Amino acid sequence: MGEVKKIQEEKEMSFLEHLEELRWHIIRSLFSIIFFAIVVFLFKDFVFEDIVFAHKKENFFTYRILCNIADFLCFGPPNFDIVPREFGEKFFTHLKVSFWMGITISIPYIFYELWRFIKPGLYKKEQKAARGMVTICSSLFILGIMFGFFIIAPFAIKFLAGYSLSVDDVLVNDTTSLASYVNYLTMFTIPTGFIFELPVIVYFLSRIGLLTPSFMRKYRRHSVIVILIFAAIITPPEVITQILIGIPVLVLYEISIFVSKRAHAKYSEDN
Repeated sequence: MGEVKKIQEEKEMSFLEHLEELRWHIIRSLFSIIFFAIVVFLFKDFVFEDIVFAHKKENFFTYRILCNIADFLCFGPPNFDIVPREFGEKFFTHLKVSFWMGITISIPYIFYELWRFIKPGLYKKEQKAARGMVTICSSLFILGIMFGFFIIAPFAIKFLAGYSLSVDDVLVNDTTSLASYVNYLTMFTIPTGFIFELPVIVYFLSRIGLLTPSFMRKYRRHSVIVILIFAAIITPPEVITQILIGIPVLVLYEISIFVSKRAHAKYSEDN
């Protein structure tokens, strides 16, 4: 009985030690978010002028590139006014922007802390297989953010701002609140960063046998339909713009199938 009690106490201590370790990983991640959020908050003019309101400028990167490619692809910034609708909206929007950008900048470090917590629980072979995962996850997230910022956001903002509505010859003015604009810009960018983590998620699910490449191939057509619907929702009702959105996401899905094939093969070898 004494030995059993001692073993239980050791297991309990081990569990509590893991919780303590997890707590410190979370604290360090939160500290990173707060630190970068403060930095972003201090550089207010640059953040709002060159990032938040970048899509309202004629020389925005996407506008220039598309106009250089072909005239039928060329379009400029939408003409609409951004106004604060509530008292203190500018300040609280500034805080919100700082918070989200703090998270975005901290993502590589958060992945690093997550990896430091998971790594001790893996076998040497598993650690070797997952080597470089922090770099891969961080790169995919940044790529997704850039895709959302430079591709999705310009088309979506152009469509939403340019959508006209009139009732009995009364034209509804093109204005939006500052908070609403920032919310939509966040929606077009941050989730896309996580969507681009699809190959990583597929890798781990396939590595433990919960997902197979044959399953992904079987439901490829369903996935294509979902992707095209997604592209139609976030872009103007034009074929060109939907293709610009749909193709990269389809490529991401095909890459995930390849990743699943490699990971599932390793799972089969181990079992």
